[in-house]
Amino acid sequence: MESSKMKFQKKPVVVEAYQTDVEITINTLEGDMLASPGDWIITGVDGEQYPCKPDIFEKTYTKIN
Repeated sequence: MESSKMKFQKKPVVVEAYQTDVEITINTLEGDMLASPGDWIITGVDGEQYPCKPDIFEKTYTKIN
């Protein structure tokens, strides 16, 4: 059975993030992940943390005041 594809857009959600300057291990919901210098460490809506590469972060997030 083939289901029809639909398009979705992410809901506008505000997250906190910082850019790390050292290699660190982040305990994520999927297990430990290594973050490299320059990666963004994002805190999600439920307090979970995960690393994000700078190029993906730039395409996904916009800075707000």
